[in-house]
Amino acid sequence: MNVVLTGFGKMGRELYSVLQNRGHNVVGVVDPFSLDARVTDKTLEAPVFKEADVVIDFSNPDDAVDNIKRYIDFSIPAIIGTTGWVDRLEEVKEYGEGKDIRVLYSGNYSIGVALFLKLCRKAGELYGKVSGYDASIYEVHHTEKKDSPSGTALMVAEALLGAMPGKDKILLGNSEGKIEKESLQISSLRVGRTPGVHSVILDSDADTVTLTHTARSRAGFALGAVMAAEWITETERKGVLTLDDYLNETFGE
Repeated sequence: MNVVLTGFGKMGRELYSVLQNRGHNVVGVVDPFSLDARVTDKTLEAPVFKEADVVIDFSNPDDAVDNIKRYIDFSIPAIIGTTGWVDRLEEVKEYGEGKDIRVLYSGNYSIGVALFLKLCRKAGELYGKVSGYDASIYEVHHTEKKDSPSGTALMVAEALLGAMPGKDKILLGNSEGKIEKESLQISSLRVGRTPGVHSVILDSDADTVTLTHTARSRAGFALGAVMAAEWITETERKGVLTLDDYLNETFGE
């Protein structure tokens, strides 16, 4: 598989290593700020894309939508790991209407996190049937992370909102005073070099239940993204896809 990497920060370097270990060929590394990149042209007009079977993009949120539109124009399958742009998802879908595209996006490519999301959804369903349980989300990342809350925290929130009766909106950050019962609060902390911690807290008068996923390194994220890239070059699925499309087709519902 010939791969172009867009974004060559810490995740890009981890992806490079995983791709090499799995026998794939990195034909281009695109990053306007990295001295180690082979292509620094931010417009992504480099001919290297003609050689690629797929592009994996872990770049800048400010460039994400423009990058995705170019991948659609190139008719190249794309794995998007950049977060902080999904408020423009409908714009991307409209741009891709009627076109032969395969774009897969996720706020987190860790298979462990994907299973954690399923656990959170199930926990929401179970505890939502019992009166008196409230829920919140707490996430911790390193100080260089550019978006807050994390894309993963928002994915956890969507899983809970769809499962817990009475929770219908997200409250971001610290609250001044009492919050509404309908709000699902996401609290974020940025400290040191923490790869990522996500916790769901289910609390009642009788007890507290906490579900936590702790990432030890970026290796799990990189491996999941590469596995998704391997899938998207072979699948017959088209359109703007999510990690669930890959997981469900590969491992079943």
